[in-house]
Amino acid sequence: MGEKTKIAVAPAIQVGGSLFTPGRLAVMGTIVGPDAKIEMTPFKQIYVEIPLESRDAIVDELQRSGLEVYPAGFVTKSLIACNFCRGAEEAGLDIAKELNKAIAGIETPTPIKVGYAGCALGTSEPLLKDIGVVKMRDSYDIYVGGDAKGLKASLANLLVSELNETQLIPVITTLIDFYKVNAKGKEKFSKFVNRITLDQLRSVVRKEDGGNVSINYIC
Repeated sequence: MGEKTKIAVAPAIQVGGSLFTPGRLAVMGTIVGPDAKIEMTPFKQIYVEIPLESRDAIVDELQRSGLEVYPAGFVTKSLIACNFCRGAEEAGLDIAKELNKAIAGIETPTPIKVGYAGCALGTSEPLLKDIGVVKMRDSYDIYVGGDAKGLKASLANLLVSELNETQLIPVITTLIDFYKVNAKGKEKFSKFVNRITLDQLRSVVRKEDGGNVSINYIC
């Protein structure tokens, strides 16, 4: 038996939600082979365990079939988005796709889940994610520290509000970078937020002219 590795497979972010078509599921089964271990995760990705030596070829075939492939494990997961029931433009489909490109697959001390909702209905449950984005008409609110696991599950708290499109992605990536630098070992993001405090995080991602943000480091 050769060495195995895991990859994360997901459909493209689209109106209607995370849609795996029957054809693409069939293609995936053919590509990874009958011996692959396939696991459905709670963050809208499918984990597939495949031979390490075949990884590049399998990833290439999956991507050519229209599926997206990301690293598994301790990384920022692909964006957990809503169904865009208000339509692509009003719910911000394009910015959601750009956010996904910016964050998915970043190595982190523990896995990070980022949720996106195109309106206040929040059908993707962004307040139960490590970082949650809610589009409110023409601006975006960011929540941090949600935790859906355990008997002490908790909702995320509002960090900043009324961001524009140019500010959104820099703020999210700044939060992730700050967490990577300042987390204590494998500290969960929710515990990190509680230790650092919202006030300190707000100073880290303070809004500046042009949507630029700066990172403040904590010793």
